[in-house]
Amino acid sequence: MAKSSSELASSRLTNSSPNKTNVPKQRTVGAFTFYSPKLFILLLATCAALFTLFHIQSLHTPPPESSSSIPPWFLVHQWNNYKASNCTQDQLHRSAMVKKLKQSVTFLPLKDLRYSDRALQGHTWFMSSMYDNHEDGEVQYQQFPSERSKGRLLCLKGRDTHDGSWNSYALAWPEALPLNATLMKGLTFVSYNHYNYDNIWHGLSAVFPFVAWYKRNGCISPERWILYHWGELRFKMGTWLRILVEATFGGSPYIEGFEWANNDEAVCFEKAVVMRHNEGGMSRERRMETYDLIRCKARVYCNVSLQGRIADVDQQGFPVIGMTLLMRTGPRSLKNESMVIHIFEKECAKVKGCRLIVAHSNNLTVCEQVKLMSITDILVSPHGAQLTNMFLMDRNSSVMEFFPKGWLKLAGVGQFVYHWIASWSAMRHQGAWRDPDGDDCPYPEDDRRCMSIYKGGKIGFNETYFGEWARNVLNEVKARKLEELANRTAAIVSTPTCGCG
Repeated sequence: MAKSSSELASSRLTNSSPNKTNVPKQRTVGAFTFYSPKLFILLLATCAALFTLFHIQSLHTPPPESSSSIPPWFLVHQWNNYKASNCTQDQLHRSAMVKKLKQSVTFLPLKDLRYSDRALQGHTWFMSSMYDNHEDGEVQYQQFPSERSKGRLLCLKGRDTHDGSWNSYALAWPEALPLNATLMKGLTFVSYNHYNYDNIWHGLSAVFPFVAWYKRNGCISPERWILYHWGELRFKMGTWLRILVEATFGGSPYIEGFEWANNDEAVCFEKAVVMRHNEGGMSRERRMETYDLIRCKARVYCNVSLQGRIADVDQQGFPVIGMTLLMRTGPRSLKNESMVIHIFEKECAKVKGCRLIVAHSNNLTVCEQVKLMSITDILVSPHGAQLTNMFLMDRNSSVMEFFPKGWLKLAGVGQFVYHWIASWSAMRHQGAWRDPDGDDCPYPEDDRRCMSIYKGGKIGFNETYFGEWARNVLNEVKARKLEELANRTAAIVSTPTCGCG
């Protein structure tokens, strides 16, 4: 009978040799390699020992030369080289940028003809692309450098005296001034004037805003002045104006003429203040303060007392009233000077304490004018620049003005300038007499062409009108003086100071 496979297997095992155990045979090498725990422990111990020996040796052996083991001093040296290389590149880059900025400075004409048809409407011809700084009630000005100029300086070019469009201006950063530019240190005043610097009213109008700026900014005096008339360079001030400027700023003004510079070379200014609107925008209070300062400085300069006129009384104790007839010669002079003097002399004699002085402005030095105005309470004069002296009188003094024929209709608003200055300097403008008679004009009297005939006309008189006019003004001034004298305290008043510088 045949046996199954399981029985055959069992039979093979049972029929083995009786002298050997019934354990399957094992392969010695294979069993030792993969299954011996002792060998595994031995190998692990050996590896640990070798690792420890290697680590100990590495602590006593200098490290091999490699990028990961560079000494610290070498790394610092490399870092400095890197920085130097980068700094050199930055410097080259900056140098290139500065060179481009120097070459890109754009000069514009001081007298910009683009605005010639609207020069008085927000822009003027002078530096017409720039706007002024203007705080309410304060003077209008431009300052360089400033936040408005983004830190840039003012640069000028050209010295033409006949056409302002040939002179120019630009703004440039201090580090990138135009090529071949000269930098002028200190403060520079740049003045713009529609008229001229010889006429005392026109000149004072141009200088006046600088005094306001000077007073507000700690009384900093300029190193130099640059004068422009419609963008054309000017090189001097009239004597009257120059001395007032010297008195106010504490030194004779140096007027820069750029004789040393070529027309194509730019001149830049470390700090510059530009005025081009005269008193425009200033409040009456600020104007009065500014006139007070100029008056005070002029009196100090000319050794005139600052105490004012309240203290003056005559031998009988009446307050002294100074009445001054300030005469002109030539245009707008009086036809009969002696008769006008007689009228005012007669009225002055009726008022106790009144003293009449007759003077001609062209015969007086500047300090003589300052001294005369300091003792004048009533100034009587034809319309003209000599009336500018009125602000040198004490506050609340009075002004009486004469006009020739034709001015009321044809002279325009300029005829009221001494009404304005009286108000701005705290004076009292007591009216004007306008001569109804004068030279004939071949055209209708309201024809503008007649003004050329009337402008310098002689002035007559009206005895009745002048007498009553003088009487009224004298009585008003007398009453005010008596009130001021009564209100004076017995205390000694200290000598006032100008309050600046």
